[in-house]
Amino acid sequence: MTSPDDAAVEPPAGTARPARVSSLVIINTGHGKGKSSSAFGVMGRGWARGWSVGVVQFVKSGKWNVGERKLADHLGVEWSTMGDGFTWESTDLDETAAKGRHAWELSRSKLASGRYDLLILDELTYAITYGWVDVADVVAGITGRAPRTNVVITGRDAAPELVEIADTVTEMRKVKHAYDRGIKARKGIEY
Repeated sequence: MTSPDDAAVEPPAGTARPARVSSLVIINTGHGKGKSSSAFGVMGRGWARGWSVGVVQFVKSGKWNVGERKLADHLGVEWSTMGDGFTWESTDLDETAAKGRHAWELSRSKLASGRYDLLILDELTYAITYGWVDVADVVAGITGRAPRTNVVITGRDAAPELVEIADTVTEMRKVKHAYDRGIKARKGIEY
């Protein structure tokens, strides 16, 4: 007899049952909306299963009073906001890059610690794209993570090297967005 949980992972008829692994790497990339929102859905599910969950944000700053952070605080999810905001708003790009490198050092330590069932590395792809951290170093940190640590990475233009090591990659594609019509981000919808 199978449980509802088992039924959700049954392979299609005629295919081999997938091997169980101790953790997964998931990437949400693309130019569409919902990359971080999807990751924070995983955060909620992980917390509901009793997991130890951590979030590291590479770009967003503490200036944004985001709803996901309020939820994480309420749930007791460890949250580290490491960035100083959008790069085009930066007054010191060297400082912005240093913060991105520091966010990666913190992330690498968390990945290796064995303390987490789930780490969300929000906007990590930008730190690679902007040259703040080396993709080979990131790949080594993720592949060398503690065995039970699942990882969700978000951001546009995920490096091919990250895509290669991921178990699941989803590309969000923008069809249209309210911002294109001059409608600003709204609390409860975008943040």
